Amino acid sequence: MNKHTKQQTRPNKFRKTLKKLHLYLGLLVGFLVFFISITGCLYVFKDEVENYQRKEYMFLDKAEYQGKQKLELKTLEKIVENQLQEEYPVHWVNVSIDSARTYQFYYYERDEHAWNYFDEFPIYKSAYVNQYTGEILKVYDEKLTFFNIVKNLHWGYLLNSDWGKYATGIPVIIFMFMTISGIILWWPKNKAARKQRFWFRWKNVKSWKRKNYDMHNIVGFYASIFGLIFSITGLFYAFLVVQALVYFVFSGGNTTYPEFSQYQTVDPIELKTDQTLDIIADKVIELYPDATLFSIDLGNEHMDDHEHPNFEVYVKHLSYSYHKSSSLVFDEHSGRLLHQHDPEDKDFGEKVVSANYDLHVGAILGLPSKIIAFIASLMCASLPVTGFLIWWGKRKKEKK
Repeated sequence: MNKHTKQQTRPNKFRKTLKKLHLYLGLLVGFLVFFISITGCLYVFKDEVENYQRKEYMFLDKAEYQGKQKLELKTLEKIVENQLQEEYPVHWVNVSIDSARTYQFYYYERDEHAWNYFDEFPIYKSAYVNQYTGEILKVYDEKLTFFNIVKNLHWGYLLNSDWGKYATGIPVIIFMFMTISGIILWWPKNKAARKQRFWFRWKNVKSWKRKNYDMHNIVGFYASIFGLIFSITGLFYAFLVVQALVYFVFSGGNTTYPEFSQYQTVDPIELKTDQTLDIIADKVIELYPDATLFSIDLGNEHMDDHEHPNFEVYVKHLSYSYHKSSSLVFDEHSGRLLHQHDPEDKDFGEKVVSANYDLHVGAILGLPSKIIAFIASLMCASLPVTGFLIWWGKRKKEKK
């Protein structure tokens, strides 16, 4: 065998091996990839759908709030607990900066030892409350809403989130390999082949097998970049090592993510009153009058409680995404501001980590990027189907 023949054989052998791996791994996890892609696709427009369904409880008429004083947060909390009479205390409240937008009080408890989603969260409810009168406008059992069930199907097939995420994470790792191997197999050998790889040329094509083959190849090529983005941002939640690696790469080699435990509550407990939370809320509104909302933990004991060295408030700046946010640290007793961490204070690694969720669900640029994410998810879902049909068609042909 001459030197030229040897050089040709090596890539051919490599491609054959890669093709087999692509096929067998596809058959192994194809259904799971389809399932994860479809549930992700269904979840994309969660905010838009729910905001439309709940708009009468989310916003007040001008006459209901203009010139009126908000009730204290602790007063509102007591009203909610007295009226709803739940077994567990309220966990946190979402305080809206917009005077016309109602507050959301959340009941949320997690049993980390439960094996399935429904038992893992003994309670997950939200109450929309008129902050001027204390009237409870609507209560939603968030655990049983369509989108939260879809989210947890996507996250871990309704298994406990601590280990269900591995059941989705491992197929996603395989999908990443298949995406990369698919691009290598797709790569055209010459100019003539290249013309058929970028778009459908079906004018004289009648065979459904040929059309299905083109669907798999061409859709696979355009979906590949989105598939890799969805995969990496999804694995971010499944594996701590991915989180650490993402931050390390985009922060320029930093190994420790910024945290603010050094800012601790030191003022005497005698300064803590029912007005402390309102002091904190007023300070947040003063600092960020153009933000969307902020979340305040109401300081009650919970099933999965752990020690908090300080009192941290999360501020969401944009209505459509989470990547632009601030963290404020307060003294829990006096309500004194201890530390402020804004988007401009974050290094690039922090900004990428903050944007991970928005990249995963397509919310990074609002509705336009969500539409792209929806279409891309459908394209990813189609690949196991068209791939299976290619294999099935060849299998039937070999039997004949």
